[in-house]
Amino acid sequence: MLNILFVLLALDPALSSEPSAIAEKVIVDFSPGYDLAKVERNDVKLSLVTGNALKVESGHSIDWPGITIDGEWNLAGFSNVSMDLANPGTTTVWVGLRVDNPEGQPPRDCVQEVFSVAPGERKTAATKFVLRLPDTFNLFGMNGGPGLGSYVAGDANLDPANVVRLIIFVPKPKEDHVFEISRIRASGPPPPSLPKEEAFFPFIDEFGQYIHKDWPGKLKSAMDFPSRIAEEGKDLAAHPRPLNRDKWGGWKDGPELKATGFFRTEKHGGKWWLVDPDGRLFFSYGIDCVGPWAATIVADREKWFANLPRNDPAFKDFFWEAGTRGDSHWKGAKALHFDFGSANARRKYGEKWADAVVDIAHRRLTSWGFNTIGMWTGEQYILRRKTPYVGTIHWWTKQVEGSWAHKLNFYDVFDPEFRKNIRERMNQEKGKTTGDPWCLGYFIDNELGFGGDTDIALATLASPPEQAAKKAFIGDLRTKYQDIAALNKSWTAQYASWNELSFSRTPPGGDAPKPDLIAFTGKFYAVYFKECRDAVKRVAPNNLYLGSRFSGWNDPAVAGAAKYCDVVSFNMYWRSVADFTLPGKADKPVIIGEFHFGALDRGLFHTGLQGAENQDDRARLYREYVTGVLRNPAFVGCAWFQYMDEATTGRGDGENYQIGFVDVCDTPYPEIIAASREIGARLYELRK
Repeated sequence: MLNILFVLLALDPALSSEPSAIAEKVIVDFSPGYDLAKVERNDVKLSLVTGNALKVESGHSIDWPGITIDGEWNLAGFSNVSMDLANPGTTTVWVGLRVDNPEGQPPRDCVQEVFSVAPGERKTAATKFVLRLPDTFNLFGMNGGPGLGSYVAGDANLDPANVVRLIIFVPKPKEDHVFEISRIRASGPPPPSLPKEEAFFPFIDEFGQYIHKDWPGKLKSAMDFPSRIAEEGKDLAAHPRPLNRDKWGGWKDGPELKATGFFRTEKHGGKWWLVDPDGRLFFSYGIDCVGPWAATIVADREKWFANLPRNDPAFKDFFWEAGTRGDSHWKGAKALHFDFGSANARRKYGEKWADAVVDIAHRRLTSWGFNTIGMWTGEQYILRRKTPYVGTIHWWTKQVEGSWAHKLNFYDVFDPEFRKNIRERMNQEKGKTTGDPWCLGYFIDNELGFGGDTDIALATLASPPEQAAKKAFIGDLRTKYQDIAALNKSWTAQYASWNELSFSRTPPGGDAPKPDLIAFTGKFYAVYFKECRDAVKRVAPNNLYLGSRFSGWNDPAVAGAAKYCDVVSFNMYWRSVADFTLPGKADKPVIIGEFHFGALDRGLFHTGLQGAENQDDRARLYREYVTGVLRNPAFVGCAWFQYMDEATTGRGDGENYQIGFVDVCDTPYPEIIAASREIGARLYELRK
């Protein structure tokens, strides 16, 4: 499988000079007579067409249909491999270009990028070479590092003098596509010389911005904050709440259904909907992590940052010691953090910044067309009861020990502590969110490792005999087979006794046990979703149970969610979800808890999980994605992740994505906000 890598490049004219451009070098030209037998094909049909172009008709039966062209090319002295693309089809196609060294495997020894080509569009797409920065720069703790010309921090790298493979592919298509390729060539000047380290550090300014690049909207001085507040105030006043909304954000002039005083679900006109407390159809259009939070670790990286306010009492609350992820540079140890987002809010709004950011957030959400506050948003925002919100429930209990090896780390749902702990956690919501008509419902957990349709069963059998889940599984097997000999015959196993199976930590192999493994997987996840549902309804019977947001899933787990959740939830970092249907064709409402797109034209170093070419492209992708959600009859809502960009140098686990509606200085991104307002104004028109 190919892994999409959006290469991080940010040319810095202040640090180095770029040599003059040199002639290009054509490496593949699809002129008449080109031998198509040299091209390896994966679910594609190829033909030569007028204009020295290769016509590619790609299928969608595999995840990465495309072609591979082998060769031996010395491309030293160039900065990229480019190709001309044309789309004669009727739908947008995403085309990736990967350039490999002999050992190429993303992200090492190769580079690749993905490009969108609209119907009828012709464009040049270039995959830029990346050379690693010397280890002496010692840039760590970030998923993406700062680019200096063609040099970048991290593992991404390519030797242009030893290119042996070109791979052109369509990433995970949902339908057939057709596109044309011509003039694959090396072009662009060679990379600039590296800057001296003393000229590069520090590379983050006092506001958390990258120093060695400029862009529209970059904050130059704290003296600019008052004018930005005034400018945004005018913008918000000019863009009030969309018309045709009731106080909840529901469809004021749409059909009037039964009002229960709380949010509920109903299928109306062949589409699933939420219904607001006043009985109006409601589509949840939200944003996660509302608030100015952009914390990063500064420990061991002090020279990266200019003017950290360590000795200023006004900023003391924005520094703290906290644990880190075990796979990070700090290996789980406590490390000093600093929150640039909150510090900038303090600079911008003054001593009463904590109230100001809540007020401006509600005004922004309304103006931007939203009607829901998404997950991971603090009580100071949701309990203002100005905007409908979702509850976020995290908790902990004993896990299935064998699941660690399967990278699931899942709770033991048969352990008595499981029910006890989830109920105790829900009890903490009493008097706050339970019974609140502004609360749509509750997400419990997030992106749990559900694995494949047998993984949790295998993990259970790999656990010690005292594991409650293992006792339950073996109990089911004993009820079904009665005698160990019958189990052995069915599984083609050789257990001497039930006791031996209990003490065994080696799961069975082969396909013979699979039906029993799948059956237990279904039972296991049904217990999980039922117990969580019961814990919610015990204290909040009128609020919805929204499940645990799937990022990966298997059919038995989704079946359990569909049976017990009011709404089944997914985090879908896809290009489009317009054609999504629930596995097993279950008829249940679905909500998207997270999606995003990011670009590298505003000083950050990573696009996030779905990349865009620039801010305009990010806005276009946003419109297309949400329009697809609205037109899919299964969906009742979607939420963007997240409100503010992540810290330029990464949060505790290294994520440093350009995925905000506002940047780290609380400056809104006008392009994506315009897209959101456009969608918000037509929300119910697009949905009906």
